[in-house]
Amino acid sequence: MGDPAGVGPEITARALAQPEVATACKAVVIGDRSVMEATLTLLRSPLRLHAVKSVDACRFEPGALECLDLANVDAAALPKSTVSAEAGRAAYAYIETGVRLCQAGAIDGIVTAPVNKEALAAAGVQHSGHTEILARLTDTKDFAMLLMGKELRVIHVTTHVALRRVPDLVTRERVGRVIHLAQQTMTGLGRPRARIAVCGLNPHAGEDGLFGDEEKTRILPAVEDARRAGLDVHGPLPADTVFSRARGGEFDIVVAMYHDQGHVPVKTLGFNYDEKSGTWTGLSGVNVTVGLPFLRVSVDHGTAFDRAWKGIANPESILEALDVAVRMLGARG
Repeated sequence: MGDPAGVGPEITARALAQPEVATACKAVVIGDRSVMEATLTLLRSPLRLHAVKSVDACRFEPGALECLDLANVDAAALPKSTVSAEAGRAAYAYIETGVRLCQAGAIDGIVTAPVNKEALAAAGVQHSGHTEILARLTDTKDFAMLLMGKELRVIHVTTHVALRRVPDLVTRERVGRVIHLAQQTMTGLGRPRARIAVCGLNPHAGEDGLFGDEEKTRILPAVEDARRAGLDVHGPLPADTVFSRARGGEFDIVVAMYHDQGHVPVKTLGFNYDEKSGTWTGLSGVNVTVGLPFLRVSVDHGTAFDRAWKGIANPESILEALDVAVRMLGARG
């Protein structure tokens, strides 16, 4: 359900009211009964709530929204549309429960609504985001964040770290692992020999060492290692043009060196902001954590406190996340 003070409950309820979602999967909301009740009332949703204490008790009847009730927050007392430790604690509990259920085989994967990093920190959770939390809870060492839009797929070598730390984290070993995770992802999408582009770290991919030597000393050796392993890898390539080449069909997936290098092109293509109405009219794109022992797909936007609990949140990204999850699980057999 994500942070209960944000748009997570609303976009979840809106998505699960769509007939195609009910046809495609059996969805269970991990959250709080009172929050989902308040959300359904706010939206005047046609769904009726079926709250349970275990997944085994779900009935998956037409027109019902199944909610695994953790009873962590009272919707009437919860501060909405703002950061709070209470919401952060609840959001973390939802994540923990989802992981536990996946590990037990009770569910096949998780689709996550947005959490708020400040709320998590206020609750004492010392991890920077969903991706890092999931890696710690599953003791996963080799993992990466993948963004998927309608026109681009981008996987990241580094994510939620200060920019000044990035050069030290872009090592031959880490770049090599992410290249292999990129191929693992594409295999799961039916591309056993994907065309993988690897970005440079510096402007113009270092311009033959003029703007930095990370391309020569770290990224290129990782690319050559991957080629020797049989992968179809290209790079390091200048980041200012590689995404256009991928969008045009030359590459299936791009390996970005840091957060904004990969996020900006995906979100520029997928997000649309209308100045006159002051609203986001498009929120296309999803986030996949690659390398976990189970599937995790997420929306590619935040808690949007400015739009939360007003009945106007856009469910586009979570609908895409559900669709991607169903397709990826189907490809796994």
